[in-house]
Amino acid sequence: MTAAPSARTRSLVLAGMIFAVSMTFIDQTIISIAVPQIQHELHLSATGVQWAVNAYLLALAALFAFGGRLADTYGHRRMVTIGVIVFAGASGLCGLTPGGGLAEAWLIAFRALQGAGGAIMFPAALGIVVQTFSLHQRGRALALFFGIAGGLTAVGPIAGGYLTEWTWRAIFWVNIPIAVIALVLIAIARPVTTARPARMDFRGLALISAGIGLSVFGFQQSSIWGWDNPAIGACIATGLALLLLFTLAERRTSAPLIEMGLFRSQAFSVENLVLLVSSLAFVPVFFFASQYAQIALGEPPLKASLVLLYFFLGFAVAAQVGGRMLDRIGARRPVVSGCVLAAIGFWLWAKQMTSLSLSAQIWFIIMAGAGMGLMLGQASTDALNRADQSSYGEAAGITQKFATMLPASASRFSAPCWSCGSARLSPHR
Repeated sequence: MTAAPSARTRSLVLAGMIFAVSMTFIDQTIISIAVPQIQHELHLSATGVQWAVNAYLLALAALFAFGGRLADTYGHRRMVTIGVIVFAGASGLCGLTPGGGLAEAWLIAFRALQGAGGAIMFPAALGIVVQTFSLHQRGRALALFFGIAGGLTAVGPIAGGYLTEWTWRAIFWVNIPIAVIALVLIAIARPVTTARPARMDFRGLALISAGIGLSVFGFQQSSIWGWDNPAIGACIATGLALLLLFTLAERRTSAPLIEMGLFRSQAFSVENLVLLVSSLAFVPVFFFASQYAQIALGEPPLKASLVLLYFFLGFAVAAQVGGRMLDRIGARRPVVSGCVLAAIGFWLWAKQMTSLSLSAQIWFIIMAGAGMGLMLGQASTDALNRADQSSYGEAAGITQKFATMLPASASRFSAPCWSCGSARLSPHR
């Protein structure tokens, strides 16, 4: 039997995984501040700049299950290392986007490659943390993991505000030193994880990738083509049909991409449903909040990005409280409490938005962030605890697929703000 890792090793492993996945969280939102500058300098079309954002989220959502299976099959440490290298390499190439007619295709392609790297990296990193910490230590460990890494989603626009004062290319290059730190920590800690060699289910991969891709593409393009365009309905319907076909095919596959038996656990299914619904607000709120502060409140980009610190404050503190509650009394109380708190916070925040007064919104922003902090990490941790040790990567891929599928679709609602010439609300001065 393998000896339990020491406290120092556990700390190094946790730090390494946080540095690794922090890139994926930061890149979900860091581009939101820089989009106007990127569009102006590279002369991108409105559609092109929207897909520079959406390609990343789409690749993440479509490939998470594949990344989880790769981690379980070939080893979590190997896949997290490959994912970090792919992500950092794609980031560097995004920063090197040339001008001229090649710019749009180049940026979209390497943003998609970033998403693929993140999809390979994240389930493996999450699986490593789960295997490194015992059952009664995971709540606090994953509270730090999600609290710090998830909170960096809010730091993305802030970092973007500073970096774009130099050059928008720096928002991609900043991932390279983070990746180096992650790789060094992984090499020092050398986390020990299990692997479960199996045949790769390429049929399942094709069905789920095409199903999610078409569904998300339909929602994202609806703001460009319009809902009355029959192609929108056809994309969404075909995507959903492929996902249904994937579900049926997986039940008849000896080594499926996703073990459908995991969903026989009511708790696992409910936790993923919570992640699916709650994450609809989590990522899009960062795109919306920074644009709202600039357009409706009339704040400059750097000051607008600071608005998100209030959300991060509530999220980070509540995530630590929720992790300790999970270790002591289980997931139900923090998850349910988080759902209620987030719903009330978002409702009150929405009621105050038309007042165009940030001071009237601060406590509601903090409340919404605290609800999400109580809920998201604990729902993910409890879902992972329901899986076998040999399936942690697969379970992590499933939870993150549920957590990103709707946000990837919902991101299209913020896209029109990037290219609009005037605000719908008068700026508050």
